[in-house]
Amino acid sequence: MEDVAKVYESELYSIWSRQDFTAKLKTITGDEIEILDSGSLDEESAGPDFKQARIRIGNFTFVGDIEIDKDYSDWKKHGHNIDNKYNSVVLHASLFNKNLQPYVYTKDGRKVPTIVLTDFLHESILKKIKSSQIEIAEDNDSKLRCSHLNRDINFSIKNDLILHFGVDRFKKKCERVYERLKELAFLKQNKINEPVIRYELTPEFKDRIFTPDDFKDKILWQQLFHEMVFEALGYSKNKSIMQKLAQSVDIELITRLGHDSNFIVRIESLFFHVAGLMPEIKLNSDTSDYVKKLAEEWKILQRVYDGEKYDETQWHFFKLRPQNFPTVRIAGGARFIESLLYGGLIENIIKKIDEIRNPKVLINSLRSLFVIPSDGYWQKHFVFEEKSESEVKYFVGASRADEILVNVILPFFSVYFDVFGKTELSKKILKIYNIYQQKSDNKIVRDVAEGLGMSEYIKHTVYSQGMIELFRSYCSKNKCLECEIGKIVFN
Repeated sequence: MEDVAKVYESELYSIWSRQDFTAKLKTITGDEIEILDSGSLDEESAGPDFKQARIRIGNFTFVGDIEIDKDYSDWKKHGHNIDNKYNSVVLHASLFNKNLQPYVYTKDGRKVPTIVLTDFLHESILKKIKSSQIEIAEDNDSKLRCSHLNRDINFSIKNDLILHFGVDRFKKKCERVYERLKELAFLKQNKINEPVIRYELTPEFKDRIFTPDDFKDKILWQQLFHEMVFEALGYSKNKSIMQKLAQSVDIELITRLGHDSNFIVRIESLFFHVAGLMPEIKLNSDTSDYVKKLAEEWKILQRVYDGEKYDETQWHFFKLRPQNFPTVRIAGGARFIESLLYGGLIENIIKKIDEIRNPKVLINSLRSLFVIPSDGYWQKHFVFEEKSESEVKYFVGASRADEILVNVILPFFSVYFDVFGKTELSKKILKIYNIYQQKSDNKIVRDVAEGLGMSEYIKHTVYSQGMIELFRSYCSKNKCLECEIGKIVFN
């Protein structure tokens, strides 16, 4: 499909050159604009669209450049506000300006008036725009502002920067894992229950020097694993509440429930009731046997559970693929818990990392542990009591298994091996991270890779993680001038 924005960009350039407007141009503040010279279109160099234009605004005549954008917000999105090349702009024009902002600002702090072109276009052009407005006005939040400027930068500079960010992101994950491990150890040793409202731990915690002996309790590692897996199953929209659910329905509580053939239904009942996702039960012929079992289990479980309960409104279903609904992910999480507590999951992973020498064989073997086929009620349901048209094949598929390995397993076991002095195995984890090839990607990675001219690297984990780190820490926070690439292209 043609890039609609490009089509209209070209047409707008033509309209500006011909000055083909339906009325006299005015700024948003109401000042009349007279175009004395529309300027010359500059398609060769990266910079404003029209050079050396002459315009009169009110009683003042300006000589300078004209920038035409799809949306008012593109001025910042494309980095014009921090780019010296746009310091000579005397008028900013855009198709859309939702909040009718009257000015943009150049890097040197000069205020530039802006106009909304849709107020002055012929009806035929407006109809074309309206028919494609969703595509034209689509928000490209993960596009790089420097994408049109960094092509001439030496590839090794971009490569080294992304690799640096990739390793740095992994270290940050490990630091987060270790901090949470220390919290869990401190809370357990001081017999403190996880607070409902998070607050800073005591000065004693901050001053405490931890040793490997503080982390010998198996339950600490199981609880940490439980929280991290549930957070990963929540994706971006539900990861916070999934982690809270894992803290509320913790490992110590689950182990007290015992293990038998009814284990999965029992802990599913616990999770779904605490999560606030259980439907209203009407014990009639329309209620499935599975839901009746969950309700029966809860009659017993509610006597032993006195922690926080959540509400359905705290969960996000909107704009999620049905396979990613929290109901399906919680059911998958229940299978993880059984494997964690009664299937020797952690021990099995340690054994594989220790014994399998071939990195690719090891990666495939680890990935297979986290691909969970669906079963029972949830094979035919995405939500309670509504049969799905398509079958749910997996609670956790290969792509999500990749995410769990990269974001949970590798940092978790890197910390585990560091804590207990197993240096060689810790190095092995980092080696796996550096060669890992994922089966999936996401929009941020695709957009950053495209913007840097590195699309062939999107499946390479250390690169994709580096691209996410670059975007999260710099691009999305408008810290272009603190980024090594931005320092080059915007100065």
